[in-house]
Amino acid sequence: MEIGKKLKNLRKRQNLTLQELAERSELSKGFLSQLERDLTTPSLNTFLDLLEALGTTAEDFFSQRAEEQRVFHPQDFFESENEELGYQIQYIVPNAQKNVMEPTLWSLSPGGSTRVVPPFEGESFALVLKGRPTVRLGEEETHLKKGDTVVSFGDVEQVFFNHTSQRAEILWVLSPPNF
Repeated sequence: MEIGKKLKNLRKRQNLTLQELAERSELSKGFLSQLERDLTTPSLNTFLDLLEALGTTAEDFFSQRAEEQRVFHPQDFFESENEELGYQIQYIVPNAQKNVMEPTLWSLSPGGSTRVVPPFEGESFALVLKGRPTVRLGEEETHLKKGDTVVSFGDVEQVFFNHTSQRAEILWVLSPPNF
């Protein structure tokens, strides 16, 4: 295992410079640089202090869990359809329920609607990709067009309708996952 490379990746994911990490960990920038290039090995106490400065534990650092998939293709998507409500939904990030957000692609038939999302602790974002749907947030309805975005803080019921004769498509992201 390349400990230095893993430490460097962890530091970069947190947008820390070597200097910032040196200040946090009370280690020299030069020592950290050598460590990240696997040119030196820290003592156990120094290593544990460094992990603490990076906000992780030895258990998490040495975890051998597989790298999670980050790129998805249409063949990875899961689709669901509700003829009664007139929608088709694509879960464009499979297994997103374990993530902080869940992006979905909704295709609304003429006269169709999404399911109603009741108030929840979180946020939502939607981008109209096609058509002219209507969004209802609580009691307020707004007509939308391609390119419009909607942000809601989950404090009201949410639903999209398609009152037109053309199909509508909406990218809808909920955080935390709710679909």
